[in-house]
Amino acid sequence: MTENNPNALGLTPDPQLLAAAKAAFAQAYAPYSKFHVGAALRTPDGQVFSGANVENASYGLGRCAEQSAVQAMATTGARTFTDLVVYAESSPPASPCGACRQVLYEFAPDARVVCVNAEGEVLSGLVRDFLPHGFRLEEREDGHGVGTE
Repeated sequence: MTENNPNALGLTPDPQLLAAAKAAFAQAYAPYSKFHVGAALRTPDGQVFSGANVENASYGLGRCAEQSAVQAMATTGARTFTDLVVYAESSPPASPCGACRQVLYEFAPDARVVCVNAEGEVLSGLVRDFLPHGFRLEEREDGHGVGTE
């Protein structure tokens, strides 16, 4: 993913994930920004989890679509994913925010990400492309975490 080539991986959205992301998009709760986003991810065993953005009058308490999808996945006990599609109607396609990039990195730094809009514009890359120098904590014997990667 570069400024000159936003679809650096040459990816197209997986039809099943795109349909799930669009369905989530339709359910977004965005009364303040009016900016709807849907996301869908696939785990290595083929499970699909989706999420929509959910706003709150206390803006910081809102939840992004990507985080909603990850939370749905993690709630079932799954701990990684291979692919993520983010759908919004903006041009260029909306990409995950900084907080979402770190959440995604926690679970799948090498997952493929495809951001797409209604016109079919695509922005793609690996999670680590969206968050260079991302970090994870490694649990130590004393119970404290230390940054890795």
